[in-house]
Amino acid sequence: MDIKYNLKSASERRTEPFKPEGDVGFGRLRTDHMFLMDYRDGQWCDPRIVPYGPFEMAPGAMSLHYGQSIFEGAKAFMHEDGEIYTFRLNKNAERMNRSADIVCIPNIDESMQVKAINALIDVDRLWFPQQDGACLYIRPFIFATEDRLSVSPSQQYTFCVMLSPSGAYYASGVNNGIRLLISTKYHRAVSGGTGASKAAGNYAASLRAGKAAVEYGASQVLYLDSTNTQIEEAGAMNHFHILKDGTVIIPTFTDTILKSITSQSIMELGDMLGCEVRQETVMLDKFIADIESGEIIEAGGFGTAAVVSPVSSYIFEDGRIITVGDGNVGPNIRRIYKVFTELQKGHMPAPAGWVKRIERVAP
Repeated sequence: MDIKYNLKSASERRTEPFKPEGDVGFGRLRTDHMFLMDYRDGQWCDPRIVPYGPFEMAPGAMSLHYGQSIFEGAKAFMHEDGEIYTFRLNKNAERMNRSADIVCIPNIDESMQVKAINALIDVDRLWFPQQDGACLYIRPFIFATEDRLSVSPSQQYTFCVMLSPSGAYYASGVNNGIRLLISTKYHRAVSGGTGASKAAGNYAASLRAGKAAVEYGASQVLYLDSTNTQIEEAGAMNHFHILKDGTVIIPTFTDTILKSITSQSIMELGDMLGCEVRQETVMLDKFIADIESGEIIEAGGFGTAAVVSPVSSYIFEDGRIITVGDGNVGPNIRRIYKVFTELQKGHMPAPAGWVKRIERVAP
């Protein structure tokens, strides 16, 4: 894949390292450029890096009407050598193609996805926010662009990658837990649907449930399966809980649960974390009973943005509240968060192939 570079002039783009004086927030800022590639006539073509800006798209573009759109989320980190490294980017490329299959979007070769992201980071590397805990948040996405109003897969698409200089999701670490609403009214997905994909429509469908959670004083919804008997996901994260013997339990992946790359990594890091990590079907009644008996001592969510979001309590739609352990962030969650973020930042050696340096090849 030969990438064309149509970059901003030197006077228009960043020329010095980004050293923000205050918190840059998460996901708010953009860098100077974006990567674009189009699908037409049965193939992906015209890979290019251009100035970040609006798209020109027909009002009849099928993504606007039928939601044929998917995305990914990954991070890159600056290590002590001053170089930028991606973290398990190949897993995001794999998952992008799984999402594409589910919503009938043509696959993009994984090596092409990685090359595109690396090239964009290389061009805009001066945008890395040089402050503790910061990252370049990476957002690749694909959307249908064919101007047609019949309901069928589009024949034209655009693949875009943009970057967001972001601060630490938790400025002071994982010091406070959140509350989740256990809802029997709202469901994220049903078997046979798009629940295992990062389809844009899945997130649109979650907004009403998220709004309801706030009305209950909760941060997000703990989604159940369609029978309201099994635990699935926690908002936009994979749910987990920890037993009093230190075992980490993650609900078994199904076609209604998105496979979190953070969850998969935690499962592969069991020995390094000093605990057993396993998946199993989590029945709601037993989960509640185990919290109340003290068998479950910690709980939370795994995801790209926050890595680990501790859960201190759950609220039901009848107003009943159950508290996990003593309601504080426990030592196991603190250890998992510390190990995982130390791997990302290069302070601990990561498993082979997890961390890749961005080569300096941009013009």
